[in-house]
Amino acid sequence: MIAFSLLWVLILSSGALAEPCESVRHRDHMFTVCTADLDVHEISLRHSDAKAELIGDFRRLTETTGAPVLFAMNAGMYHPDRAPVGLYVEDGKQVTPIVTREGPGNFAMLPNGVFCLSEDRARVVESRAFAADPPACSDATQSGPMLVIDGALHPRFLPNSTFRNIRNGVGVQADGRTVHFVISDDAVTFHELATLFRDRLNAPNALYFDGRVSRLHAPGLDRSDFGLPMGPIVAVTER
Repeated sequence: MIAFSLLWVLILSSGALAEPCESVRHRDHMFTVCTADLDVHEISLRHSDAKAELIGDFRRLTETTGAPVLFAMNAGMYHPDRAPVGLYVEDGKQVTPIVTREGPGNFAMLPNGVFCLSEDRARVVESRAFAADPPACSDATQSGPMLVIDGALHPRFLPNSTFRNIRNGVGVQADGRTVHFVISDDAVTFHELATLFRDRLNAPNALYFDGRVSRLHAPGLDRSDFGLPMGPIVAVTER
């Protein structure tokens, strides 16, 4: 019995059974924060299956992913046909090119950015800096606006904004190995979401994924949001 108890303690302390998603209260709002550690987790972007058919929802994602999905969420904006808006790279293949021009809508509220995954690290890079000196990304998705840029909030975010929505995004800690995926549990402003990444999660760079259509799949929380088909999806599995 003692040996069994010691083994159980070692398993728990190793983090093998740790739930990656948790509820966090910030500025009187609740958020779900799911954290990936690249030492133990694999992060990938998914859009289409082996037959080039849209995955679109979490049920099909789990059917087409080789390992159990610890959590997943929508990962960038998309056109009506679910094609990615801006740069999208999956399994080392660029599907759509980067877009750096200013324009209407959240995506083009410059600066926007790219969430890039490589063999040994993750990063969020401002789009024009990315275009000027592209890092090698096995997977990448462009979205916008940036939430946090080198520790500073996006200059157009207003603390007293009344424009609220269910929102989600991604932030990477300075080590490039710890990645936080966040979805609000109620309607929040850009400013509230951005300050969560900067002030609570210590992410010097963070990127907005989307609003209103934001969804999370987290089996450990017995949660799998549903709705219309999505475009890019980020999935996290064990290494």
